[in-house]
Amino acid sequence: MGELSAKLKPAIFLDRDGTLNEEVDFLCDPEQLVLVPGAAGAVARLNARGIPVVVVTNQSGIGRGRYGWQDFAAVMSRMGTLLALENARIDAVYASPHHEHALGEYAVADHPERKPNPGMLLRAAEEHGLDLTRSWMVGDKGIDLEAGRRAGCQVALVRTGYGSRVDGSTADLVAESLPEAIDWILARWP
Repeated sequence: MGELSAKLKPAIFLDRDGTLNEEVDFLCDPEQLVLVPGAAGAVARLNARGIPVVVVTNQSGIGRGRYGWQDFAAVMSRMGTLLALENARIDAVYASPHHEHALGEYAVADHPERKPNPGMLLRAAEEHGLDLTRSWMVGDKGIDLEAGRRAGCQVALVRTGYGSRVDGSTADLVAESLPEAIDWILARWP
């Protein structure tokens, strides 16, 4: 067991909307995607250190039929283009379309992968050999903090997006933005 855990890498898990990019309700148009100022540079600093960057995002708009997986892919493609301008990249993306008001198979109120449940983080850890106990979850909502905590990660709240309205008392770190959070985490990285 000790030998196996020594091979696992810590990662940075990022919420998407309100954390990595500006908050837009039901973002499905790539033209509406605007990165949080300094976010691409923050991701590039993680990339330069060889730290996996994983996006974990609830996407109930897909489940509710407001937009489709192709729209989600187009937004993520645009994000990839914007990040690449600063030599940054996302290593993996996990999205949960589940919601109590969703349609069909996605109509699950408490799906294991829908934050605040830790399913997306647990799946990413299994699929990419990540050590959750040495990883961070960064987000702008209480559900991000709870998902990270339940997965065994340290958690950071950013005050962008909905973060200005969230009680940060349960967070290991409260930062004004993703770049500030990443700088703080990197200064103390294992």
